[in-house]
Amino acid sequence: MFFDRVRIWVGAGAGGDGAATFRREAHVPRGGPDGGDGGRGGSVHLRVDPGETTLIDYRFKHRFRAAAGGGGSGQRRHGRAGADLVMAVPPGTAVHDDATGELIADLVAREQRAMVARGGRGGLGNVHFATATHRTPRHAQKGEPGEERWIRLELRLIADVGLVGLPNAGKSTLLAGLTAAQPKIADYPFTTLEPSLGVLDLAADDPDDPRRPTIADLPGLIEGASMGAGLGHAFLRHVERTRLLVHIVDAAARDPEADFAVIRGELAAHDPALLEKPMLVVLNKIDLPAGAAALSALRARRAAEQLPTVAVSALTGEGIGELRRTLARLLPDAAALASPPEPAGVVVHRFDSMASGFAVVREGEAFRIRGGRVERLAAQTDFGVDESLERFQRDLARLGIDRELRRAGVADGDLVRIGRTELEWRDEDWVER
Repeated sequence: MFFDRVRIWVGAGAGGDGAATFRREAHVPRGGPDGGDGGRGGSVHLRVDPGETTLIDYRFKHRFRAAAGGGGSGQRRHGRAGADLVMAVPPGTAVHDDATGELIADLVAREQRAMVARGGRGGLGNVHFATATHRTPRHAQKGEPGEERWIRLELRLIADVGLVGLPNAGKSTLLAGLTAAQPKIADYPFTTLEPSLGVLDLAADDPDDPRRPTIADLPGLIEGASMGAGLGHAFLRHVERTRLLVHIVDAAARDPEADFAVIRGELAAHDPALLEKPMLVVLNKIDLPAGAAALSALRARRAAEQLPTVAVSALTGEGIGELRRTLARLLPDAAALASPPEPAGVVVHRFDSMASGFAVVREGEAFRIRGGRVERLAAQTDFGVDESLERFQRDLARLGIDRELRRAGVADGDLVRIGRTELEWRDEDWVER
């Protein structure tokens, strides 16, 4: 079964906690702090693997997490870094944030990768917090939580040639005649329920031609496919990345011209740029009397539109040799075929305006403090250690957050949320809930 759209949860590893330890050696009184730092958490990456053609690896497993970092220890020993999790996806995979719909990355090039969840930073050990006036700090940072999110993966096949046409126009038979692919073939519409891929070996006609373009047989479109009718809505996006469109028309149909217009209209409705792609019109089923009779008029109309045509019988093999030679002429050279059909995909880097700033907003009966810096402070504070709590309070006052909360109307006993941390406001102190 062809899986081209999945929703998965990814979680990066949390950073390891810093250690709050002190030197203990014979004849060395008050040895001072020696707590090491925690290791960073592993991040989650997606990497293009040309050997993958569908997203079926994510059919049953939908949750993935990278390894957490190790905690620091005495003698300034740092914790180990958590291993990154690298997940393979096929070329042509677009990655979206499921909550916002924003594009995270569009991955098309071999070995291209994108980080979809960043690992948490390791906490600093107490050795970093010693000063001339405070030589025995018990404060050490906790590890920062790793990023977590639901993402949506959508595959748009990267094929050199895309076969389009109405159901039962003969696309699957033609694919089988051009390549070694073995799609399901029958004499009724919608035999093809998922895209099929084949490789055309042009060296069979010209031993000096090293090109081996891929051909995708896309499920039959019907009128209204761009609006979700039939199977076309699910597969029209696969047409976008092809270099060349081969429009197959059943020349023996009741009204081949109307059939031709339906496909052109659906392609234009989905994306007008599709009609600007190189296109070859294949007039199929010329072995039937009706097909042979309509051939001359169909060719004349396509010539007036400056569209190249080839007449074939996919069933008997007539015209297949001419079709192979025409495809060889229309496709780019070997160097161009070695690169993706469109410019290399993008990885989107967005500026976070709240990375260092903050905002205080009402959240029902509670208050929410948003901001990357303050959320990281709360996540890395061990509220069970008095010294850490006092340091956190000083940081909030220094950043102006206390003043902003009072301006927003906070009162004794109100709930204040910072990231995943919930605190109770008191004029004289903070209490973790």
